[in-house]
Amino acid sequence: MGKPPFEKVVSAHGAVVLRVCRAVLGAHDAEDAWSETFLSALKAYPELPDDATVQAWLVTIAHRKAIDILRARQRQALPMDELPPRESPLGIPGEGHPEVLDAVGQLPPKQRQAVAYHYLAGLPYKDVSALLGVTPDAARRAGADGVKALRAALIQPRSAASQGADR
Repeated sequence: MGKPPFEKVVSAHGAVVLRVCRAVLGAHDAEDAWSETFLSALKAYPELPDDATVQAWLVTIAHRKAIDILRARQRQALPMDELPPRESPLGIPGEGHPEVLDAVGQLPPKQRQAVAYHYLAGLPYKDVSALLGVTPDAARRAGADGVKALRAALIQPRSAASQGADR
């Protein structure tokens, strides 16, 4: 049957790749990583086997682009003035819930990546472990620890606020 045209691949998987990039890098660098991911994927797409899992392949590329951006960020001077974050016209992830994105951004890198790749991209922990260079059990543990930390960060403030309202 063959592979679909690359434009259809971008349409089908673009939102997932952007969610992963945002979760790993934050909103500021996510669009650059998304663009770099699809530029690299376009070059390699003709050699991609017909039976390959395209979403996992794209998330792998996005992971590598995110690492490149994180490394480049460490070598750059920090700007003095911050620009306000630009909202994506796609509203990804969690439009109207910036506290979730902030909480994900506070996770340690392995936990943040495991949560992004497993819960946002839908990759099985076997594939997440390959991306992170750890065992599947370690990837599963990082994902579970990340979700536990997110629950604690997001539920604790609400519980305290509701208890204060009861008084």
